[in-house]
Amino acid sequence: MTETVLIAGALGLVGRAALEEYESRGVEIVALARRRPDFPTRARFLSVDLADREQTLATLGALRGVTRVVYAALFEKPELGKGWLEADQIATNEAMLRNTLDALEPANPDLRHMAVLQGTKAYGVHLGQMPIPGKERAPRHIHPNFYWAQEDLLRARRAAGASWRFTILRPQAVIGFALGSAMNMLSALGCYAAICRELGFPLTYPGSGQRVTEVTDARLLARAIAWAGDNAQGAAADETFNVTNGDVILWQDLFPQVAERFGMKMGPPHPMSLAVLMADKGPVWQRIAERHQLKPYGLETLIGSSWQFADFAFARPGQTSSLLSTVKIRQAGFADCIDSADMLDQWLERLQRERVLPR
Repeated sequence: MTETVLIAGALGLVGRAALEEYESRGVEIVALARRRPDFPTRARFLSVDLADREQTLATLGALRGVTRVVYAALFEKPELGKGWLEADQIATNEAMLRNTLDALEPANPDLRHMAVLQGTKAYGVHLGQMPIPGKERAPRHIHPNFYWAQEDLLRARRAAGASWRFTILRPQAVIGFALGSAMNMLSALGCYAAICRELGFPLTYPGSGQRVTEVTDARLLARAIAWAGDNAQGAAADETFNVTNGDVILWQDLFPQVAERFGMKMGPPHPMSLAVLMADKGPVWQRIAERHQLKPYGLETLIGSSWQFADFAFARPGQTSSLLSTVKIRQAGFADCIDSADMLDQWLERLQRERVLPR
């Protein structure tokens, strides 16, 4: 059977990595995004607001032959942490997935698999110290979350007779590249380092405390998504899997590596909010971009809400760790891993080579 993959949120961190993975496999790709891609791709791009039901039904209802869906679309509010618990954020994310399914199901009888994203908020990591390690079999955390609304929707469709299967992937702190992402640690780290260097400052770790954690390479996550689709009728059918790189980190231990990549010295740690510190640094970034002949992305375009996410990652009083068990996905047959320090350097080098960040 000819494969046609639909990627919702194709220009986000996960969607863009999935796009690259499926392009390497040579399958047909329909990519959904609100803007046009700024990179070469053979995918067919469609502009659609999934929160707009009529537009979604009209646009996606015309598609035929879709066999897999990578659902990486996400609605976030300007104030990230507050929005994660608000009813309208939950309702919007549920409606976006519902609209997608209602548009696709009637005319795509060969649809076999839906890959859907969750994360460590499933274990309450944004509310305080989560159980260690987070395991997929744990009962649902009591807090309100769009994860549960979307999962209930999928399970209800399956119970009603849908022939497709679904897999829920739970990564932690996805590392990859996308413009304007709400949770892009890579761009936040790279831009912060470049701005410090431009202003003549050493690289300072802005967090506080020591929290053992994990990250997930977007490329590895994309491979896990493809694996889940390949095993839609087997080990991945209607299952939930944690996905991480396979090692653990302290964020402050990675900063000397970032400093070396940018030819900087390290300064002493100094807890401070990047959202506050970087608020007026747009002109500094413009100066960097012009002198180094970088791609014409403004700082806000690169960062989105990611200063807030970096603050969340670097300073969480009262938390000692956020760790996920990946035993389940390894026992199911997906065992890819990568050293997180190597991964970070690979990504920074790639963005320097592609003139997104200065050398």
